[in-house]
Parts: sequence; structure tokens; C-alpha cells
Amino acid sequence: MTTYQAVAGDAPGGPFTLALPEGDAIPLVCDSPHSGVFYPSDFDAAVPLHRLRGGEDTHIDTLWAAIPKVGGTLIGATFPRVYIDPNRTLDDLDPDLLAEPWPTPLSPGEKTRLGYGLIWRKLDAATPIYDRKLSVTEVRNRIDRYYRPYHAALAEAVEAAYRQFGALWHLNLHSMPNNAYERLKIVSPRPLADFVLGDRDGTTCEPGIVDLVERQLRGMGYTVARNDPYKGVQLIAQIGRPAERRNSLQIEIRRPLYMDEATKAPNDGFSSLQRDLAALSAAVAAYIRDRL
Repeated sequence: MTTYQAVAGDAPGGPFTLALPEGDAIPLVCDSPHSGVFYPSDFDAAVPLHRLRGGEDTHIDTLWAAIPKVGGTLIGATFPRVYIDPNRTLDDLDPDLLAEPWPTPLSPGEKTRLGYGLIWRKLDAATPIYDRKLSVTEVRNRIDRYYRPYHAALAEAVEAAYRQFGALWHLNLHSMPNNAYERLKIVSPRPLADFVLGDRDGTTCEPGIVDLVERQLRGMGYTVARNDPYKGVQLIAQIGRPAERRNSLQIEIRRPLYMDEATKAPNDGFSSLQRDLAALSAAVAAYIRDRL
């Protein structure tokens, strides 16, 4: 996206963007599930739009725009995760948010308890998003119109790459607020790293690509952590099966590196970070080509 302004209503092109490989394709599929800036008209939140935007991974799809140029596929959600979060399972829903019982069993996780489940309940500890309960019908509408199409597009890209090459590398792309530890109720002796690489403690990705990404980023002068405080959630857990050559890695970027967190406007670091991510994308592509 070329704008940092949020829009009320659906994206003209639908619930996701899809950028296909330019030139020779490789089995690299990347997705940005939280960078959407189109806010559906039926959201009916009790807080203003500028506050809702605190949940966005604004600009992440733009920062990684080099992915198709190196032969990868890049998918981005156009809807915001505070409306419905494609990086949660469908049963990760807070029953206290609902006006009526959900028809199937629910299994809300720890982040849902904090207010950040499939449907966000809070923006922070003190700010509820709604002044009402949500009906089963409106939640199902969000699932059918936004969540399922996004997952279908990602699954199609993933399976097509795997069928063609017998291997897959998936990067799940995010940004993180500067107060991530505070929001997650974590007391850490360390400052938040510039980048956090999440592979669910080594279970979703072969170590070579994780080592490469960390080495490249450190060589560029960034600080890097693994699985602290983000290990990765549904998408990498679903896709990553390294024993089958299906690898999935989550990459989080600290937002002040590239934007003003309050206004969402790119800051002076945006262009240099975008160039660094283009160089990283090229290194990842070379690594993958060497293993085909």
C-alpha cells in the first residue's frame, strides 16, 4: 500500500492482496496478515478509528515489497486484525464477547484472555473495543467474508509451491509495538529487540534459514531475538512441518524503526529499512535456490 491513511469500508480489490513472483519462481511464500487499513463498515466499534489503528502492522506489506522481485509470493490482508485476526484459530474466541452461545466448542488461549483473540475485545488493558456483545451471525460474517478467503489464498499459494518444488519456505511478516513486553504482561531484563524471529522454539522451521536471517540482520546492525516475546501463532504452527520440508518462520519488526507509532507515518528510517529487507529477501532467495 502506498498510503498510511485508514479507510472506512472494504478494500476495492477484496480481503487480500496477492503479488505473484516476477521472473523465475521459488517456493517462498510470505504473508502479512495484520497490515490491513480498510475498516469494514459494520465494525460498529465504541472507540474512534485512530485508536483502533493501534493494532495494525502498518506498512509491513510495503516494506517487504521486494519479495516478488526475488521470485516469492506476497499476500497481505486488507482488513484489520482488530476486526478479525487471521493469525488465530477459529476456536480462539472469547465467549464473554458473544451475545449468545457459540454453536461449537471454543478454546480461547492466553492472548484471548488478554483481549487479543480471533475477535479482539480490547485495545489495551483499559480500553474495550465494544460497548455491546457480538452476535453469532456477525462473527460468522467476519469469518466467511474475510478470514476464510485470506486463509484460502495463503493455502493455495503454499500448496502450489510445495507441489511444484517438493519444499516450502514461508515467512509470516509482522511488526511489534515498542511496548510489546508491557502489553503482554511480561517483565523482561532485556530491551525489546529490533527483530524477533519466531519458530515456536525450533519446531516450525529448519534451523538454516533462521540462522541466515539472524546473521544477515545482525550484519546490518540490528538487534535480533528468537521467540522472545513472540514465538509465532496459528499460521506458522499450521504451515511449518520441517520434517516434510515445509518451513515457516515469523518475523517481527520493532515499529519505531520505520514509523511514528502514533500517526502511522513513515519516519526517516523507512527507506533504509526497506532497502535492508530487499537485501535480506535476496539472501533468503539465494539460500532457497541452493537447496532445490
